[in-house]
Amino acid sequence: MDGSTQPRGQGAADRWLLGLVLIAFGASFVKVFRRAPAPLFQAPGVMAAVPRTPAAVVASADRAALGLRTAFVSHRTFVYSHAACIVELGTGSVRAFWYAGTNEGTQDVTIQTAVFDPRSGRWSPERRVASRESSQRELWRYVKKVGNPVAARAADGALWLFYVTVSVGGWAGSSLTAITSRDEGETWSPARRIISSPFLNISTLVKGPPFTFADGTMGLPVHHEFLGKFGEFLRLDAAAEVLDKVRLSSGRAGLQPVVLIEDAQRALVLMRYAGKTPPKRVLGTATADGGRTWSPATKTSLANSNAALTGLVLSDGRMLVALNDSDENRNALTLVVSSDHGATWQTIAAVEDQSAVKSSDLKDAPYTAAVERLARETNHAATGADGYAESVKRQMGSTNGYSFEFSYPSLIRTRDGDFHLVYTWNEAFIKHVQFSQAWLDRRISEIK
Repeated sequence: MDGSTQPRGQGAADRWLLGLVLIAFGASFVKVFRRAPAPLFQAPGVMAAVPRTPAAVVASADRAALGLRTAFVSHRTFVYSHAACIVELGTGSVRAFWYAGTNEGTQDVTIQTAVFDPRSGRWSPERRVASRESSQRELWRYVKKVGNPVAARAADGALWLFYVTVSVGGWAGSSLTAITSRDEGETWSPARRIISSPFLNISTLVKGPPFTFADGTMGLPVHHEFLGKFGEFLRLDAAAEVLDKVRLSSGRAGLQPVVLIEDAQRALVLMRYAGKTPPKRVLGTATADGGRTWSPATKTSLANSNAALTGLVLSDGRMLVALNDSDENRNALTLVVSSDHGATWQTIAAVEDQSAVKSSDLKDAPYTAAVERLARETNHAATGADGYAESVKRQMGSTNGYSFEFSYPSLIRTRDGDFHLVYTWNEAFIKHVQFSQAWLDRRISEIK
């Protein structure tokens, strides 16, 4: 039968099947998009219940003397390392997560972690947290690749790690996977899927850090890349069930939202600009009612080269953001601050800056020397700078020469008042920058 005729009763059966599909879709739609009244934001300064030990206390004099210091988080050579995030532990240490493998999207990519001890100033050896194989086994479904991790502290003190898994297609076919830890990341629960979309549960990705509502539920910034590029956030309960989903932008330009909470009612969201219409600028949207409604997403004054950013709100209300403040490339990473709720921004420091160097001028020997110099500047005690250089050259070389990239920053402030910034260093390593409030105050004072 070639399908040109239909057996008796087949049409009714098809309509019955379609009806079941629509009912199932509708039920999923109601579950994922039900809009129960959301609580207000948890005001800045209210921390999750994390046990603190005596070892977590670092003398204020030591912190003041710290100023700024840098180190490499990852040390494996000849791998692609990217998309780091960071979270504070109960001991006062901080734990970083990132993904690493042969290249972005390859099947050997794994989620890695390491811990920084602020007393010794050293990072632990990295180890694996999750992989394509472990995710596939625990989810009972095929997993093609894994990607961006994002860490969060839940209201009950548990450590959550969300990361991207893909079963079909590219990143637009992503879904979210979550694991939890009750021992600060030493051991983890089996992976579980986050049901974030009623349509095949695809195209939900993460990058920006989660935040907390006043009732203890978690806000998880996400974005979509299938049939559009736009930002949203999910509100999750203690079991990672989606209670609500809020759209932050529309169209094909907004990715990787970062939520900057000013108080219980007000917040500013900044998003990576993935559009093509110049000028290329970070997108911004704001709320004054605890996230119930948001202003239309518009371009801010911050330049953006289709690159991720990070930020937080300081105790005095100012906003601190790290980003590639350029509409062309990612060869400089800058700290900027706003004192007027994000209306205007001032540059306070260049964390990395190779913007004056042209790729066409970077030949093999000069580039090797430049990378070795930057590696030694990152860690004066580092050995094998040539290994860093060869690893970077593998990632950053092209027919047009070599280039630099400092991207995908993640920034937190720990309870002792220090700031910790991690980011991708030339696609080959993860780098850490720690600075004190005193250092930040000096930098801000210099722009007045």
